[in-house]
Amino acid sequence: MLNNADSKVRQRLRFTGRVQGVGFRYTASHAANALGLTGWVYNEWDGSVIMEVQGRSSTISCLIEKLDTAMFIEIDNIEKTNLPLVEWESSFEIKD
Repeated sequence: MLNNADSKVRQRLRFTGRVQGVGFRYTASHAANALGLTGWVYNEWDGSVIMEVQGRSSTISCLIEKLDTAMFIEIDNIEKTNLPLVEWESSFEIKD
């Protein structure tokens, strides 16, 4: 039986701080694909970055840690919302 840290989830994350113009989306895409996560990342007009990411909770936490320790990126806050799974999704991409 899987515990909560290992169950598959989908989350919408809104990152604020110094998250645009610092390679955030590229770093997120590269790390998410390396970790086997699916979803997308997008720059919002207000300077925040929105991400929908799907995978094991523990792996999503690993992605967030990689972003939080990346050069130039400074995350001040993350708003999290749980979403229904998107079963057909197979990769992680950058949306323009």
